[in-house]
Amino acid sequence: MFRRISLPFLFVVAALLCVCELVISANIESDEARRHAAVLIAGCGVVALAGVVALSASLTRFLSQPLQDLVVATARVGSTDDPPRVSLGTVREMADLARTFNTMSARLAARFVELEEDRHQLRAILSGMVEGVVALDAEQRVLYVNERARELLELTGPVPDGRRLWEIVRQRPLLDLVRRALEGPEPTREEISWAGIPGRSLTLHAARLAGPPPRGAVLVVHDTSDLRRLERLRQDFVANVSHELKTPLSIIKICVETLLDGAAEDPNARNLFIPRIAEQTDRLYSLILDLLSLARIESGVETFSFKEVPLATAVQACLERHRTRAESHNQCLTGEPAVTSANGTHEELAVWADEEALDEILDNLVDNALKYTPEGGRVSVKWGVRDEFVCLEVIDTGIGIPASDLSRVFERFYRVDKARSRELGGTGLGLSIVKHLAQAMQGNVHATSTLGQGSTFCVCLPRAGI
Repeated sequence: MFRRISLPFLFVVAALLCVCELVISANIESDEARRHAAVLIAGCGVVALAGVVALSASLTRFLSQPLQDLVVATARVGSTDDPPRVSLGTVREMADLARTFNTMSARLAARFVELEEDRHQLRAILSGMVEGVVALDAEQRVLYVNERARELLELTGPVPDGRRLWEIVRQRPLLDLVRRALEGPEPTREEISWAGIPGRSLTLHAARLAGPPPRGAVLVVHDTSDLRRLERLRQDFVANVSHELKTPLSIIKICVETLLDGAAEDPNARNLFIPRIAEQTDRLYSLILDLLSLARIESGVETFSFKEVPLATAVQACLERHRTRAESHNQCLTGEPAVTSANGTHEELAVWADEEALDEILDNLVDNALKYTPEGGRVSVKWGVRDEFVCLEVIDTGIGIPASDLSRVFERFYRVDKARSRELGGTGLGLSIVKHLAQAMQGNVHATSTLGQGSTFCVCLPRAGI
């Protein structure tokens, strides 16, 4: 199109200039002829100037609108989901520019979509992590905080993006850790006790983002409270086992040394020390058996033979095994179902369980109840249906358990009154075995108690026949 406009115009201008040249070069002698020549030359100049102005205006109108469209489309790049496209006419140069712009716009739109998908995917990954993640810039302004970090660091209110870390966290060890990470190239790690509600043990990892100067840091927060609790339980278990083994072994050692020193020749001394040795040997044997049984249950090695076990039969057998002991302390030991059918008879209930494991649960609960119930007290065993379970309750009128100790009575070797518990005998593993056996048979156990009035231990096992 430029050629169609410019070539004729240039031809006219050239012709006019040639005429002017001929006129000027002619031998003009009269004044009148000179005036006519000057007018002719001026007219040619005016015509040429008017043509140039007209061509410039035409070219301006021809180019300005497509260029404005190109500016508008460029401003829309990246601001919409659909890539902007332009059409700059049929001029080859403009058409090439339009095609290049449209190709670039499509590529940028595809790249923006990929970046947005990657951003959403990264946020989804960070949001699903069990560790807390905090991203900071070089000035310790918060760039990103996932939900786990908000929970562990107890951040409330709106997302604190853009605020300084020390404005939202008041824990000095954490702030010092981040400062050291920003100042040095090596990642830093520290475990702190978080004085919150509840108190936690947190392991913090901080690493500086690469680049000169440092662009920021990433803080990873891991909750190690359960690990520390398990570590304390392990330490307590080792200490308790050592103590439980040491006590009977010390008594056996003293008795044997006394007998070796000559007491064995004295019938009275011999009859005093040998039963003590036998008693402590039985205590050690029971402790080892309980430890082995508990280890097999926890490891899953213990095999169970599940079948339908009538609960009334199992309870009655347990009561008979402990009746002599209860009567010797003038204790009342009874068992009765808690559910009555419409015709006034007790409903026959059965549990889906291993019979030996059920007997061990009953023996441990009844033994524990009799042990902590004073003379003249009462121990009763009741059972009934609760949803899809049969719940067995062992109720005593004993000394009770303080509320602060109730949640720990199923821990291994945990004793509310250590002196009284060892005086009454036992290994300290009975309730722990009850808990693990109940869980292994898809059941559960819990306890309630009122100090000075008694305790209730409830075991729920799957009901048979449903």
